[in-house]
Amino acid sequence: MTEFKGKGAIVTGGATGIGLATARQLARGGARVGILGHDGEAVAGAVHDLAREGHTIVPLIADVSDTGAVDRAFAAFDAAAGALHVLVASAAIQPYGTAENTPPDLWDRVIDVNLGGAWRAVRAAVPRMRKAGGGSIILVSSVQGSATQSRVAAYSTSKGGLNALARAIAVDHAADGIRANTVSPGCIDAPMTHFSARETAAPGQEAELIASWGRAQPLGRVGRPEEVAEMICFLASDRASFCTGAEYRVDGGLLSKLGVVLPDE
Repeated sequence: MTEFKGKGAIVTGGATGIGLATARQLARGGARVGILGHDGEAVAGAVHDLAREGHTIVPLIADVSDTGAVDRAFAAFDAAAGALHVLVASAAIQPYGTAENTPPDLWDRVIDVNLGGAWRAVRAAVPRMRKAGGGSIILVSSVQGSATQSRVAAYSTSKGGLNALARAIAVDHAADGIRANTVSPGCIDAPMTHFSARETAAPGQEAELIASWGRAQPLGRVGRPEEVAEMICFLASDRASFCTGAEYRVDGGLLSKLGVVLPDE
């Protein structure tokens, strides 16, 4: 694969899960990839693993809720890798709570990381992409940006905001040659899913709970990070040159199914 040869890409939240799978696929396609994360050990581990596969990855340490840190990370990418053509904003947290019982500081943290973090990365990326002649921005949203389970008020709100943000970027920066889209995963075998299971399952029942979430999707299984990365990398590529301002689901059909059960089911 060489479709990203000569392209520069930054993946926030790129040290694990969907972000790591995306960073790997972009690198396999020839991109110069920066993995941006707040956990230095996790970023170093991801860089090490990808280096063993023959890829040169730029480690970028920043908390996406810190505007100055994000700006410095993008400047470090400039120095190490040059032009930027692709941004994948995947950094996110998912604590539990309703609109009533989520503590104000936790609400602010979720919005600041999930939505504000994407905005900070976009803010840094747009002038660089304009200088490069255009680019593609992919925000990793969630099916919970369009529907929601119980007790994830802040998370669902942040993901709905990402869908709106992508539309705004698509409209505001089309003339700059910049496209923007969101990808909305369903239940994926990634660290956030395992965190959710630990938070909600009885001890020792986490795997069965995750499997039941997979069975709720019409395809009958949990998705893989690589399957989401395929969609992200398609949108990042020139093959998606007329795709902008849209939400693309990778959810095993989850949001296509009504909760109505017929007698013969």
